[in-house]
Amino acid sequence: MLKVENASVFFAGRDKQVVHALDRVSLEIPERGFVVALGTSGCGKSTLLNAMAGFLPLSEGSITLDGRPVSGPGAERGVVFQKDSLLPWKSVQDNVALGLKFAGVPRNESRDRAQELLRLVGLQDFAKAAPYELSGGMRQRVGLARALAPDPKILLMDEPFGALDSMTREQMQELLVSVWARTGKQVFFITHSIEEALFLGTEVIVMSPRPGRIAARFETDFVRRFAAEGDARAIKTEPAFAQLREEIRAIVHQSEDLVTS
Repeated sequence: MLKVENASVFFAGRDKQVVHALDRVSLEIPERGFVVALGTSGCGKSTLLNAMAGFLPLSEGSITLDGRPVSGPGAERGVVFQKDSLLPWKSVQDNVALGLKFAGVPRNESRDRAQELLRLVGLQDFAKAAPYELSGGMRQRVGLARALAPDPKILLMDEPFGALDSMTREQMQELLVSVWARTGKQVFFITHSIEEALFLGTEVIVMSPRPGRIAARFETDFVRRFAAEGDARAIKTEPAFAQLREEIRAIVHQSEDLVTS
């Protein structure tokens, strides 16, 4: 379990002003949990993720994984960003195996692991391709496989589908649910899309404008139902989904009004 307790972040802004980015945020991501953070730009979503990843120290509070403090980056936390950051001079397979190479895993073992993960994300036929030969969605599949290569306990995903067209985005959402269901990973996912948050999350947290706080929490079962039934359209068009989407939209819009007022 990843546990965040009373996490606050302050940092120096322009003109030496102190920016209060995150304020006393507490949450838990349990085994097989899929927590999605939603909110306006600047509400601290990425700050929270970067603290979970160990890229950013907390000013107050704590983050632990299985009871051990998070004090820096670690292989037990895989990170997927909006930009795939693939190395263009390496093949798809070598990009997936990059972290394993740095960890000293033997070449044959890392190659086999990369091939296994490329099958998982449906890219087994593109192992020798260069990243520039792939579409945006395919490149994000490579990024997902690379994050999974060290077998992390949790995936931290910062708007990974935000730059994709709507059709590819839906395909990637369904692929991610399949990977989550098959691997049992914990996931923390950031998005600006209410529908995406509802479809993916076992819990959706709505964050308030800076300083970022959790304004509302919603436990949902849409993602588990899709994993079991495989009919995304039926889930997204049912009344319960639409009702919750509008309830969350009202909270988000209220937050936006606070920012502009």
